[in-house]
Amino acid sequence: MSMPVLTSMVVGSMVGAGIFSLPSSFAESAGGTGALLAWAVAGGGMLMLALVFQRLAMRRPDLDSGIVAYAKAGFGPYVGFFSAFGYWASACIANVTYWVLLASTLGTWMPALGDGDTGWAFALGTLGLWAFHLLLARGVSQAAVLNAITTVAKVVPLAVFIIVLIFAGFSWDTFVTNLTAADALGPLADQVRSTMLVTVFVFLGVEGASVYSRYARRREDVGRATVLGFLTVLALFVAVTMLSYGVMPREELAGLRQPSVAGVLEHVVGAWGVWFIGIGLSISVLGAYLAWLMLAAEVLFEAATQDDAPRVLARTNARGVPIAALTASSLATQVFLVLTHLSSSAFDFSLALTSALALLPYLLTAGFGLKEALGPRRLSGAVAIAAVAVVYTAYLVYAAGPTYLLLALLVYAPASALYVWARRERGLRVFSRAEAILCALSVAGALVAVVALATGAISI
Repeated sequence: MSMPVLTSMVVGSMVGAGIFSLPSSFAESAGGTGALLAWAVAGGGMLMLALVFQRLAMRRPDLDSGIVAYAKAGFGPYVGFFSAFGYWASACIANVTYWVLLASTLGTWMPALGDGDTGWAFALGTLGLWAFHLLLARGVSQAAVLNAITTVAKVVPLAVFIIVLIFAGFSWDTFVTNLTAADALGPLADQVRSTMLVTVFVFLGVEGASVYSRYARRREDVGRATVLGFLTVLALFVAVTMLSYGVMPREELAGLRQPSVAGVLEHVVGAWGVWFIGIGLSISVLGAYLAWLMLAAEVLFEAATQDDAPRVLARTNARGVPIAALTASSLATQVFLVLTHLSSSAFDFSLALTSALALLPYLLTAGFGLKEALGPRRLSGAVAIAAVAVVYTAYLVYAAGPTYLLLALLVYAPASALYVWARRERGLRVFSRAEAILCALSVAGALVAVVALATGAISI
């Protein structure tokens, strides 16, 4: 892959369903000032994480597949497997959000699809899921080129949205009112914290180039693509969010159905705005789904080739596609699609759980970056960047709250059986003493989650 294609993997992974939901998702939890602070915290913290990915890509070229390999190299095979599995699971659940939001968008014109949570919506998601499985099975390179094309196509409607709001829809008086009229939402610190899972969700994919580092033509392109893609997408996120605060009162923004970008544009230009965004979102979602299905299969394949997942998952087909990992990813997405449609709010549930599962891989990558920066070739700038990334990702764990962390453990804990299977079939020691304790703690957390669900203490 060339640098433009690698960059498109980052942009294509990050610009998906999330950006089209930002106006309403932010307005539900934060006023204009809270939103500005949230983007400052999230943008600054995630930039530090992107720089960690950039530095690790250059300093540790021996570690292909990025986020999968870093946790293992820094903290041992079991922790590395946890990171890989959590990232893989978050990718599979992220894929569910795309089908939910696509169905919700089409539901504007086809009521049978509702808000993406009806039986017909489930059927649409299932059909699309397996159609993309067959497409990707034909070859990763072809899919990467298609992703690059859809990345360009889906940025266009967002650019039009931003231009229209700047020149025709933005009201400074409305914006100032929204900056100062959110006292009912609580202190600014709480507003910022409540938006963090949303920002994590939309930033997922910043590591896209590093996961595909083994396909890069030049190693240095991996880091450059990561930072360039991140800065491009951050500008889009902030513009879409903050300009919307200048179009409608916060309460009205919060009440918009998803995708809320369509509602904002409709408020400015009329009914054609819904159609325009609907077409753009459809392209965006399908392109992002393709990118994330590729990422999910690659992560599981790399775990199998590194002796941390069963050998069967390392099988490839005649076109070089990791077909066993791809099939496992599609099956897992199908299961999560079923669970999501059983929840009270399909989109919100899948968004939050996706973010919670991704937190551990990000925290471990930041930790490994700090460990490398403190090594023999210590550079104060690299230490500072990695330290901020660690603090930021640790704050995200706090911001997620206990409910979604327990649900994440409910996904993580059973995965240990795959790890045990992989180690035994290779004749390797399964757990060290510290790893056995970690396994016991994760199982205990999962049992607490089961009890909490059964008693109604937490719900989906």
